[in-house]
Amino acid sequence: MTDHDHDEDRPLVSRARQGDFSAFEELVTKHEQQVYGLARRIVGQSHDAEEVVQQTFLSVIEHLKDFREESRFSTWLARIATNHALALLRKRSRQRTVSLADDRQNDGLDNLPHPEFIAQWRETPEQIATQQETRRLLAEALDSLDEKYRLVFVLRDVEGLSTAEAAEALGISVANVKVRLLRARLMLRERLTRHFGDEATRLFPGHDH
Repeated sequence: MTDHDHDEDRPLVSRARQGDFSAFEELVTKHEQQVYGLARRIVGQSHDAEEVVQQTFLSVIEHLKDFREESRFSTWLARIATNHALALLRKRSRQRTVSLADDRQNDGLDNLPHPEFIAQWRETPEQIATQQETRRLLAEALDSLDEKYRLVFVLRDVEGLSTAEAAEALGISVANVKVRLLRARLMLRERLTRHFGDEATRLFPGHDH
């Protein structure tokens, strides 16, 4: 049995397709915070995220009849929201093009980033996670990533989508999701280790460890 067989939104989707606007309102109420959170992490600004939310649910109204339920409604919704968020990014900066297409030349396992700052953290991950500053540092680290890596990390490790769901939402292969997620995690760990790492335990390239 596949994930979409367990999609608890299916009864609401079915009613909304038949013109039951109250069912559509229930879907909006249930998912608008999820869509806003995803959009906020992609576009960075709250008013832009709100615009993405509006555009996303307008698209849902227009295309709900085309949803074939081959995936979960939340996955389909995430893909629509991601597309609108990326369109807004492109509109905001025409000089920079965000590409989600497979890029096997740049995303191979043979050119993963090598850590430059290797050290034991001064505190445990559990202790660090409770610090208010950690959330700010992680947000800054996420913002520093190229969009194609940031989006995969947001969908997989923040939104909790499976690898297959993230691939479907972004329109890329499962293999690319795995490699991009690994690159994102390595880059984020490098950034956080520079802040939380104990300089006294730092290891340098070429040293035995």
